Amino acid sequence: MTVHTILLDTIGGTEAAALLVDGKLEDLLISVPKAFGVVPGSICRAIIERFIKGQGGAILKLHNGYSGFLRNSKGLTPGQTILVQVISYPEDGKATPVTDRILFKGRSVIITPGAKGINISRQIRSEEERVRLFEIISGTEITNSGFGLIVRSEAQNVSNQGIHEESNNLISLAQKVLSDEGNGAELLVEGLGSHELATRDWPSSDESQIINGGFEDYGVLDDLDDLMGSYVKIGTGSAFIEPTRALIAIDINTGSDLSPAAGLKVNLNFAKALPRQLKLRGLGGQITIDLAPMPKKDRKQFENTLKLAFKSDPIETALVGWTPLGHFEIQRKRERFPLSHALRK
Repeated sequence: MTVHTILLDTIGGTEAAALLVDGKLEDLLISVPKAFGVVPGSICRAIIERFIKGQGGAILKLHNGYSGFLRNSKGLTPGQTILVQVISYPEDGKATPVTDRILFKGRSVIITPGAKGINISRQIRSEEERVRLFEIISGTEITNSGFGLIVRSEAQNVSNQGIHEESNNLISLAQKVLSDEGNGAELLVEGLGSHELATRDWPSSDESQIINGGFEDYGVLDDLDDLMGSYVKIGTGSAFIEPTRALIAIDINTGSDLSPAAGLKVNLNFAKALPRQLKLRGLGGQITIDLAPMPKKDRKQFENTLKLAFKSDPIETALVGWTPLGHFEIQRKRERFPLSHALRK
């Protein structure tokens, strides 16, 4: 029986949440302080300010003097008002990344204004449960809204009434936001903080518990001390995870193991541990891994292990491949607020 424990606490005055699975820290969410800009998930009315030549993107004016960056600006004109959603925190000195593909996400369902139809998560395998959920959704306002809807896997643990109410509330919110006719830059819907995100997105069951506080009592503060350092122990080997402004550099070492297969062994073990390390540290962007020495014939095994490790990871991650120097590159969405920023003195 797997026990999930959700701790709702603070780190250095910043709201944070920790997920423990059978007592082990498995995930960590840290709220983005207001000094860093607009919270991811926020929906804004923005104004097109200027285009960036050669990139196909545009700089947008957001509320309170913030700037946004929209990657695809095709068909837009300067001065035009547009609705956008913040997709990640802004890096130092850069505009906030936004998208014009707006989603309205709840615990059980996601409203997709730009994609019609009802889709049920493939993780829900019971045909009886899929029929139940489809019948509930068919009885909501989704059929008359012109929107699409995705039923999330967590809907399996929610009552008919709960799913019905959440769906209609999100549909109503979507209709209100998308019918907006304002002119100036304005925040329309604020993104959720770490506590709300944790209770919305993390697993829950009869074996789960939610606790206010608890970082010290459950050893999370000790884990944070380890995560603030670059060193990661991997069996008899080790790795160093070192963020720079341009990329995340990772160096893997075999340590005291001098056997012929030492390099492959430590590389495979690190591949399994990498998604958790990146989640807990809140790291994303370009990641370059300098692996421990191993024969080229073993590269495919490393790739397959890495692919399997990221399969259940919720953050969009692309395994780019090998460089001429034998490094492995990964591109990961900057969805989390970096732990190093949260604990910066």
